[in-house]
Amino acid sequence: MNIVFMGTPEFAVPSLEVLVNNGYKVVAVVTAPDKPQGRGMKVTASPVKESAMQHNIPVLQPVNLKSPVFLEELRSFHADVQVVVAFRMLPETVWSMPPKGTFNLHASLLPQYRGAAPINWAIINGEKETGVTTFFLQHEIDTGRIIFQEKEIILADDDAGTLYEKLMHRGAKLVLKTIQSIDTGNRPSVEQHHTGPLHHAPKIFKETCRINWNQPAESVRNFIRGLSPYPAAWAELNGKVFKVYRVTATGRTGNVSAGTIESDGKSYLHVMSEDQWLSVEDLQPEGKRRMGVKEYLAGNKI
Repeated sequence: MNIVFMGTPEFAVPSLEVLVNNGYKVVAVVTAPDKPQGRGMKVTASPVKESAMQHNIPVLQPVNLKSPVFLEELRSFHADVQVVVAFRMLPETVWSMPPKGTFNLHASLLPQYRGAAPINWAIINGEKETGVTTFFLQHEIDTGRIIFQEKEIILADDDAGTLYEKLMHRGAKLVLKTIQSIDTGNRPSVEQHHTGPLHHAPKIFKETCRINWNQPAESVRNFIRGLSPYPAAWAELNGKVFKVYRVTATGRTGNVSAGTIESDGKSYLHVMSEDQWLSVEDLQPEGKRRMGVKEYLAGNKI
């Protein structure tokens, strides 16, 4: 089969490489345009583009996915199937183009956690398991017919970073399994269904990331680890913003209001939640790098 692969970030790279390494014919890659990044604003290619170039795969970087020039170029590759991993929302003229369809890899067990940030929200909501899903694209986002799903346990100490890594590699294996099933003509296609409430995974903004200490300790801890290491939960202290990457519950209760701080100025920094003290372990003061709490206290007074 001729395969066109669409993706941009690091999360998509293992899925592209597993297809190439297993002998599948990836005839083109579609990814985001190069953009300035970092302090020096150096123009940088996407991780998927860098991988494609290493394998000598043609790369398309359209600004407008409905552009007649792009659509004509895409048609010229005669894709039998298109694979989408962490890319933009596609217009119907693109996803309906190949005869064997276009499928997407999503980092949740659909229909749960449809949306842009499924990994973050699963942890924030205290889920004990999540997974990956491949499904055929249709008009409504993340609603298409399911091909395969695989579960992944969320460990108590997982954060968004560790779960991202696990789902990235599990997802790549599922993409390969899906391509193999399409290639043999023996692929499932099942309508999404659910019982009970649906959880959603909307895009996360800076305002979303502010910590509300007036919640149970476990809810605060899940919120922080669900946003760690990126984009990172934050709180204010003396008018300055601190990113908080990791907290642990102390088990100690206290007759003080949520958000109260206690510290010995040397080794610990505790913040009161609704029901118990939380120990801040890793933080990043405004304008500085990430550090452990002892390192921070060594040079700063609370």
